[in-house]
Amino acid sequence: MPPVPAVFLAIISVQGGAAIAKGLFPVVGAAGTASMRIGISALMLLIAVRPRLGQLTAAQWRAVIPYGVALGMMNFLFYCALARIPLGLGVTLEFLGPLAVALAGSRRWLDALWAVLAGLGIALIAPWGGQGIDTVGMLFALAAGACWAIYIVLGGRVAEVLPGNTAVAVGMFFASLAVLPFGFADGKLLHLTPHLLGLGCALALLSSALPFTLEMQALRSLPTRIFSILMSVEPAAAALCGLVFLHERLTPAQWLAVALVVVASAGATLSAKKSLATVGGE
Repeated sequence: MPPVPAVFLAIISVQGGAAIAKGLFPVVGAAGTASMRIGISALMLLIAVRPRLGQLTAAQWRAVIPYGVALGMMNFLFYCALARIPLGLGVTLEFLGPLAVALAGSRRWLDALWAVLAGLGIALIAPWGGQGIDTVGMLFALAAGACWAIYIVLGGRVAEVLPGNTAVAVGMFFASLAVLPFGFADGKLLHLTPHLLGLGCALALLSSALPFTLEMQALRSLPTRIFSILMSVEPAAAALCGLVFLHERLTPAQWLAVALVVVASAGATLSAKKSLATVGGE
Protein backbone atom coordinates (compact mmCIF):
# COMPACT_ATOMS: atom_id res chain seq x y z
CA MET A 1 0.00 0.00 0.00
CA PRO A 2 1.31 3.53 -0.77
CA PRO A 3 2.50 5.30 2.40
CA VAL A 4 -0.05 8.13 2.58
CA PRO A 5 -3.14 5.86 2.29
CA ALA A 6 -1.46 3.55 4.82
CA VAL A 7 -1.26 6.39 7.36
CA PHE A 8 -4.90 7.37 6.87
CA LEU A 9 -6.02 3.74 7.08
CA ALA A 10 -4.04 3.41 10.33
CA ILE A 11 -5.82 6.48 11.73
CA ILE A 12 -9.24 5.12 10.77
CA SER A 13 -8.32 1.74 12.25
CA VAL A 14 -7.37 3.28 15.60
CA GLN A 15 -10.56 5.34 15.81
CA GLY A 16 -12.68 2.37 14.72
CA GLY A 17 -11.07 0.43 17.54
CA ALA A 18 -11.96 3.24 19.94
CA ALA A 19 -15.58 2.99 18.81
CA ILE A 20 -15.54 -0.74 19.63
CA ALA A 21 -13.98 0.09 22.99
CA LYS A 22 -16.79 2.48 23.90
CA GLY A 23 -19.28 -0.27 23.13
CA LEU A 24 -17.50 -2.54 25.63
CA PHE A 25 -17.47 0.03 28.46
CA PRO A 26 -20.99 -0.80 29.77
CA VAL A 27 -20.07 -4.50 30.03
CA VAL A 28 -16.45 -4.63 31.23
CA GLY A 29 -15.76 -0.98 32.10
CA ALA A 30 -13.02 1.33 30.84
CA ALA A 31 -10.31 -0.40 32.87
CA GLY A 32 -11.43 -3.85 31.73
CA THR A 33 -11.51 -2.74 28.10
CA ALA A 34 -8.03 -1.23 28.35
CA SER A 35 -6.80 -4.46 29.96
CA MET A 36 -8.26 -6.55 27.15
CA ARG A 37 -6.75 -4.38 24.44
CA ILE A 38 -3.29 -4.14 25.97
CA GLY A 39 -3.18 -7.71 27.27
CA ILE A 40 -4.20 -9.29 23.97
CA SER A 41 -1.92 -6.92 22.02
CA ALA A 42 1.00 -7.86 24.27
CA LEU A 43 0.31 -11.56 23.72
CA MET A 44 0.14 -11.06 19.95
CA LEU A 45 3.39 -9.11 19.88
CA LEU A 46 5.25 -11.54 22.14
CA ILE A 47 4.22 -14.45 19.90
CA ALA A 48 5.11 -12.57 16.70
CA VAL A 49 8.42 -11.01 17.85
CA ARG A 50 9.56 -13.63 20.39
CA PRO A 51 12.00 -11.30 22.18
CA ARG A 52 14.90 -12.94 24.01
CA LEU A 53 14.21 -11.53 27.45
CA GLY A 54 17.09 -13.35 29.06
CA GLN A 55 19.57 -11.48 26.86
CA LEU A 56 18.44 -7.97 27.81
CA THR A 57 20.97 -5.92 29.74
CA ALA A 58 20.29 -3.94 32.90
CA ALA A 59 20.38 -0.70 30.89
CA GLN A 60 17.79 -2.06 28.47
CA TRP A 61 15.48 -3.10 31.33
CA ARG A 62 15.81 0.35 32.89
CA ALA A 63 14.79 1.92 29.59
CA VAL A 64 11.95 -0.39 28.55
CA ILE A 65 10.10 -0.81 31.87
CA PRO A 66 9.13 2.88 32.38
CA TYR A 67 8.42 3.11 28.64
CA GLY A 68 5.94 0.26 28.95
CA VAL A 69 4.32 1.69 32.09
CA ALA A 70 3.85 5.05 30.34
CA LEU A 71 2.30 3.26 27.35
CA GLY A 72 -0.11 1.35 29.58
CA MET A 73 -1.20 4.34 31.63
CA MET A 74 -1.66 6.42 28.47
CA ASN A 75 -4.16 3.90 27.11
CA PHE A 76 -5.86 3.33 30.47
CA LEU A 77 -6.39 7.04 31.14
CA PHE A 78 -7.57 7.60 27.57
CA TYR A 79 -10.26 4.95 27.94
CA CYS A 80 -11.28 6.47 31.28
CA ALA A 81 -11.72 9.75 29.39
CA LEU A 82 -13.76 8.11 26.60
CA ALA A 83 -16.15 6.73 29.18
CA ARG A 84 -17.12 10.34 29.98
CA ILE A 85 -16.55 12.52 26.89
CA PRO A 86 -16.94 12.19 23.08
CA LEU A 87 -14.20 10.44 21.12
CA GLY A 88 -13.27 13.51 19.07
CA LEU A 89 -12.77 15.70 22.12
CA GLY A 90 -10.86 13.00 23.97
CA VAL A 91 -8.35 12.63 21.13
CA THR A 92 -8.12 16.41 20.73
CA LEU A 93 -7.20 16.91 24.39
CA GLU A 94 -4.82 13.94 24.41
CA PHE A 95 -3.02 15.35 21.37
CA LEU A 96 -1.83 18.26 23.49
CA GLY A 97 0.83 15.93 24.93
CA PRO A 98 2.73 15.37 21.66
CA LEU A 99 2.18 19.04 20.80
CA ALA A 100 3.84 20.07 24.07
CA VAL A 101 6.84 17.86 23.24
CA ALA A 102 7.10 19.45 19.78
CA LEU A 103 7.03 22.96 21.26
CA ALA A 104 9.20 22.30 24.33
CA GLY A 105 12.22 24.56 24.54
CA SER A 106 11.33 26.60 21.46
CA ARG A 107 11.90 30.36 21.56
CA ARG A 108 10.45 31.25 18.16
CA TRP A 109 7.39 33.46 17.90
CA LEU A 110 5.77 31.16 15.36
CA ASP A 111 5.77 28.30 17.86
CA ALA A 112 4.16 30.62 20.40
CA LEU A 113 1.35 31.08 17.87
CA TRP A 114 0.76 27.31 17.73
CA ALA A 115 0.66 27.19 21.52
CA VAL A 116 -1.91 30.01 21.57
CA LEU A 117 -4.09 28.20 19.02
CA ALA A 118 -3.98 25.03 21.11
CA GLY A 119 -4.84 27.06 24.20
CA LEU A 120 -7.84 28.55 22.44
CA GLY A 121 -8.93 25.03 21.55
CA ILE A 122 -8.84 24.03 25.23
CA ALA A 123 -10.75 27.18 26.17
CA LEU A 124 -13.52 26.27 23.71
CA ILE A 125 -13.83 22.78 25.22
CA ALA A 126 -13.47 23.73 28.90
CA PRO A 127 -16.65 23.57 31.02
CA TRP A 128 -16.84 27.26 31.94
CA GLY A 129 -19.56 27.94 34.47
CA GLY A 130 -20.46 24.26 34.67
CA GLN A 131 -21.29 24.11 30.95
CA GLY A 132 -19.51 21.94 28.41
CA ILE A 133 -17.91 18.51 28.65
CA ASP A 134 -17.43 16.42 31.78
CA THR A 135 -14.60 17.94 33.85
CA VAL A 136 -13.27 14.60 35.12
CA GLY A 137 -13.29 13.19 31.58
CA MET A 138 -11.38 16.23 30.38
CA LEU A 139 -8.77 15.75 33.13
CA PHE A 140 -8.41 12.08 32.23
CA ALA A 141 -7.77 13.03 28.58
CA LEU A 142 -5.19 15.65 29.56
CA ALA A 143 -3.48 13.12 31.86
CA ALA A 144 -3.41 10.65 28.96
CA GLY A 145 -1.78 13.37 26.86
CA ALA A 146 0.85 13.89 29.56
CA CYS A 147 1.57 10.15 29.54
CA TRP A 148 1.82 10.32 25.73
CA ALA A 149 4.44 13.06 26.05
CA ILE A 150 6.40 10.93 28.54
CA TYR A 151 6.01 7.93 26.23
CA ILE A 152 7.52 9.91 23.33
CA VAL A 153 10.54 11.00 25.38
CA LEU A 154 11.10 7.52 26.83
CA GLY A 155 10.54 5.96 23.42
CA GLY A 156 13.47 7.93 22.05
CA ARG A 157 15.68 6.54 24.81
CA VAL A 158 14.47 2.98 24.28
CA ALA A 159 15.14 3.25 20.55
CA GLU A 160 18.81 3.87 21.33
CA VAL A 161 19.24 0.59 23.22
CA LEU A 162 16.69 -1.84 21.73
CA PRO A 163 15.47 -2.79 18.21
CA GLY A 164 12.02 -1.37 17.43
CA ASN A 165 10.01 -4.60 17.40
CA THR A 166 11.62 -5.87 20.60
CA ALA A 167 11.05 -2.55 22.35
CA VAL A 168 7.36 -2.49 21.43
CA ALA A 169 6.75 -6.14 22.35
CA VAL A 170 8.49 -5.93 25.74
CA GLY A 171 7.04 -2.48 26.38
CA MET A 172 3.52 -3.75 25.70
CA PHE A 173 4.13 -6.60 28.14
CA PHE A 174 4.95 -4.15 30.94
CA ALA A 175 2.04 -1.97 29.84
CA SER A 176 -0.26 -4.93 30.45
CA LEU A 177 1.26 -5.51 33.90
CA ALA A 178 0.57 -1.87 34.76
CA VAL A 179 -3.07 -1.93 33.63
CA LEU A 180 -4.33 -5.45 34.42
CA PRO A 181 -4.69 -4.81 38.18
CA PHE A 182 -7.18 -2.01 37.41
CA GLY A 183 -9.04 -4.28 35.00
CA PHE A 184 -9.42 -7.10 37.51
CA ALA A 185 -10.23 -4.80 40.43
CA ASP A 186 -14.00 -4.68 39.74
CA GLY A 187 -14.26 -8.36 38.83
CA LYS A 188 -15.88 -7.81 35.41
CA LEU A 189 -13.03 -9.45 33.52
CA LEU A 190 -13.64 -12.68 35.45
CA HIS A 191 -16.88 -13.23 33.52
CA LEU A 192 -15.73 -12.88 29.91
CA THR A 193 -17.79 -14.67 27.27
CA PRO A 194 -16.43 -15.91 23.91
CA HIS A 195 -18.27 -13.01 22.25
CA LEU A 196 -16.60 -10.42 24.49
CA LEU A 197 -13.23 -12.09 24.01
CA GLY A 198 -13.74 -11.92 20.25
CA LEU A 199 -14.49 -8.21 20.49
CA GLY A 200 -11.36 -7.79 22.60
CA CYS A 201 -9.30 -9.48 19.88
CA ALA A 202 -10.85 -7.19 17.24
CA LEU A 203 -10.06 -4.21 19.47
CA ALA A 204 -6.43 -5.30 19.82
CA LEU A 205 -6.10 -5.79 16.07
CA LEU A 206 -7.72 -2.49 15.09
CA SER A 207 -6.16 -0.35 17.82
CA SER A 208 -2.65 -1.83 17.97
CA ALA A 209 -1.58 -4.57 15.57
CA LEU A 210 -2.96 -3.22 12.28
CA PRO A 211 -2.16 0.50 12.74
CA PHE A 212 1.33 -0.29 14.05
CA THR A 213 2.04 -2.40 10.95
CA LEU A 214 0.68 0.28 8.61
CA GLU A 215 2.60 3.07 10.34
CA MET A 216 5.86 1.12 10.24
CA GLN A 217 5.27 0.50 6.50
CA ALA A 218 4.62 4.20 5.89
CA LEU A 219 7.69 5.30 7.85
CA ARG A 220 9.91 3.28 5.52
CA SER A 221 8.94 5.61 2.65
CA LEU A 222 7.88 8.89 4.27
CA PRO A 223 10.11 11.43 6.00
CA THR A 224 9.36 11.62 9.71
CA ARG A 225 8.09 15.19 9.45
CA ILE A 226 5.60 14.37 6.70
CA PHE A 227 4.40 11.37 8.70
CA SER A 228 3.86 13.59 11.76
CA ILE A 229 1.93 16.15 9.74
CA LEU A 230 -0.39 13.43 8.42
CA MET A 231 -0.91 12.14 11.96
CA SER A 232 -1.98 15.66 13.00
CA VAL A 233 -5.38 15.10 11.39
CA GLU A 234 -6.17 12.38 13.94
CA PRO A 235 -8.37 14.60 16.19
CA ALA A 236 -10.56 15.49 13.20
CA ALA A 237 -10.69 11.83 12.13
CA ALA A 238 -11.70 10.89 15.68
CA ALA A 239 -14.50 13.45 15.68
CA LEU A 240 -15.80 12.13 12.35
CA CYS A 241 -15.60 8.50 13.53
CA GLY A 242 -17.41 9.49 16.71
CA LEU A 243 -20.16 11.03 14.61
CA VAL A 244 -20.45 8.09 12.18
CA PHE A 245 -19.98 5.12 14.52
CA LEU A 246 -21.16 6.47 17.87
CA HIS A 247 -23.55 9.27 16.84
CA GLU A 248 -21.60 11.74 19.00
CA ARG A 249 -22.47 15.24 17.82
CA LEU A 250 -20.13 18.10 18.65
CA THR A 251 -21.17 21.72 18.96
CA PRO A 252 -19.79 24.26 16.46
CA ALA A 253 -17.43 25.56 19.17
CA GLN A 254 -16.14 22.05 19.81
CA TRP A 255 -15.55 21.45 16.10
CA LEU A 256 -13.62 24.73 16.04
CA ALA A 257 -11.57 23.49 19.01
CA VAL A 258 -10.71 20.32 17.10
CA ALA A 259 -9.68 22.37 14.06
CA LEU A 260 -7.48 24.68 16.16
CA VAL A 261 -5.59 21.76 17.70
CA VAL A 262 -5.14 20.12 14.27
CA VAL A 263 -3.73 23.37 12.84
CA ALA A 264 -1.50 23.88 15.89
CA SER A 265 -0.15 20.33 15.68
CA ALA A 266 0.50 20.49 11.94
CA GLY A 267 2.02 23.95 12.24
CA ALA A 268 4.33 22.95 15.08
CA THR A 269 5.50 19.96 13.04
CA LEU A 270 6.11 22.08 9.94
CA SER A 271 8.15 24.65 11.82
CA ALA A 272 10.10 22.19 13.94
CA LYS A 273 13.82 21.90 13.30
CA LYS A 274 13.72 18.28 14.37
CA SER A 275 10.47 16.33 14.65
CA LEU A 276 9.54 13.15 16.51
CA ALA A 277 7.46 10.28 15.14
CA THR A 278 4.79 9.14 17.61
CA VAL A 279 3.70 5.64 16.64
CA GLY A 280 0.85 3.90 18.45
CA GLY A 281 -0.72 6.80 20.19
CA GLU A 282 -3.97 6.23 21.93
